[in-house]
Amino acid sequence: MHAAHGSLSLRQYGTSPGSHVHDHFQVLLGLEGTLELEVQGRGHRIAAGNGCVIAPGERHDFEAAGNAHCLVLDTTEARWANAVGAPVQPATAQALARYLQLALARQDSLAQHYGPLLLLDCWRAPTVPPARSQRRIDWNGLTAWCQQQLHTPLAVADLARQVFLSPTQFAVRCRHETGMRPMQWLRDLRLQRARHLRAQGLAMAEIARRCGYHSASALTAALRQHT
Repeated sequence: MHAAHGSLSLRQYGTSPGSHVHDHFQVLLGLEGTLELEVQGRGHRIAAGNGCVIAPGERHDFEAAGNAHCLVLDTTEARWANAVGAPVQPATAQALARYLQLALARQDSLAQHYGPLLLLDCWRAPTVPPARSQRRIDWNGLTAWCQQQLHTPLAVADLARQVFLSPTQFAVRCRHETGMRPMQWLRDLRLQRARHLRAQGLAMAEIARRCGYHSASALTAALRQHT
């Protein structure tokens, strides 16, 4: 039976052969060890129960001090676009990853067929509308703070901390109030700032440094993709 929405595999990571890109989504869930991952200049650490979704065309590199084992999905399923930059649900991710690790070892398992669909649940945050009593997010204040930090790597937890929410709460509120995932919202800020600086005539390398991209080519690719 062929996979419904991509190919699942178990992979062991060690020393990186160098940065590279894919023309499909790549979804990683940690099983054992720790994988250090860099995607478009942003750092991620994938341990057991952690995950990351790499979008098509995003240059990435990895390194593992020892052996790091991950569940990996390579897929062109468009719904994964909504999970790029979103936090994984740790309890769901760890339980499902362990199950699929065992199931993939069986030749008669349905894991390869249904596993890719089940993995989407690991990135689905609750969609309950925020209660009226919840703290109002000062989006103007958060934007101003982010503008001063764009040259540094920022995670969902960093944004949530500024508005006194947990990363999961902030992710739900951000999508409900802005229509975007947190890292999509942050990427828009980075690229808006990049366009503003480019209009002032700054060199692309300097713009990339100020906006948190590891190189001018990475920024150029992001601007092209965003457009």
